[in-house]
Amino acid sequence: MAPLTGIRVVDFSRVLAGPHCAQNLLDLGAEVIKIEPPSGDMARHAYPRIGEISGYYAQQNAGKRNISIDLNVEGAREIALRLCDEADIIVENFRPGTLASFGLGYDDVAARNPDVVYASISGYGQHGSWRARAAYAPTVQAETGITQMSNAHWDTPADRPRSDSLSHADVYSGLHAAIAILAALNERSVTGRGQYIDVAMASVMLAINERVHVDLSDAELGDEPPILGATDCVFFVGPDGKRFISPVSLVSSFSFPFYLAAMRRPDLAADPRFATPQDRRRNLEALHEIVQRWIWTFTDVASLDAQLDEAKIPIGALRDISEFAETDWATHWGATRTVPDGAGGHITVPGRPWHFSGNTKPNGGADATETVDTGPEPDRQPARQGEHNEQVLRELGYDDDEISDFTGRGVLVHTRGTN
Repeated sequence: MAPLTGIRVVDFSRVLAGPHCAQNLLDLGAEVIKIEPPSGDMARHAYPRIGEISGYYAQQNAGKRNISIDLNVEGAREIALRLCDEADIIVENFRPGTLASFGLGYDDVAARNPDVVYASISGYGQHGSWRARAAYAPTVQAETGITQMSNAHWDTPADRPRSDSLSHADVYSGLHAAIAILAALNERSVTGRGQYIDVAMASVMLAINERVHVDLSDAELGDEPPILGATDCVFFVGPDGKRFISPVSLVSSFSFPFYLAAMRRPDLAADPRFATPQDRRRNLEALHEIVQRWIWTFTDVASLDAQLDEAKIPIGALRDISEFAETDWATHWGATRTVPDGAGGHITVPGRPWHFSGNTKPNGGADATETVDTGPEPDRQPARQGEHNEQVLRELGYDDDEISDFTGRGVLVHTRGTN
């Protein structure tokens, strides 16, 4: 049994931050009912797609039941409130005050369901002078210094800055919301009451920035890299002719000796070209060439990796996503899975990033404790808009005449081919 079995989530969210939060709760075993407005989730319009099912939508929503209601039509608000009455968790990522204007804010819901854990994800939080600002991942990443930091690392011309290709602010905010929700569920198990969670994407981007303390300090480091890891990664070409990366800096005073140990070249410590971080930065091309030529003395990557590992220098091959998904490791772990596209084909989406022993089975390997995931649930299918309207409303106690009336008046929205 999955950890959140028996927990019901009502997901008012769209596009990425909220849907990603709810999708993680679904992967943990919760039941998720997604509510879409008549215009649908914008993610449905992304490419590639089959009909109204896009890969983007499927990745964040496969397995959620779906109802579509128009909150502007009389009777729709009561349907939403009845759903919220039975919810353990509510997730939304509208601009602050949007759901409250329909009588579906936390105070409205908690007055009827005090046990509910209600999470709102927005760009700048529910209070303060920036609360009403529109927020997308690229704008929040720009506001919080992430874009500037990335451009400085890429040596991008100042007049042609570029944004990241991934929506970090959305994904990290969804994950932090899920963490907070799990903590609130744990507290509810003690106190018997739910609570409201306010997640600000801008604050999340500071929280996940492992070097923010550097940029907020007055320290003058010169050419000394401030921290380990991504600040000063270096690329090489392996003996197989393929590029790889190491997070161990050639410039850092801490990590430069690692390379000397790996190459058995303690003499380089006395080379005036490499005596200080400033010297190593100034002569980085020459230092890189020395290491590169040493790398090419190996006949295979495995023996190179062994000697680098001995010196505590990790490496990673430069691959595209398709290459990685086809590796033995990815296959063994279940790093990807497929869901139906509704037209007889399938869409490949990420697998679960964690395995729980209670939901795994022995893989028959030499290590008896090693486990593999039992696979996706059979009903993990991305729903069409409004696909579960009738089913969910019947569970809420509405009869066929009431459902027919709601449909006729436009309270319930169906897409072609549903129900």
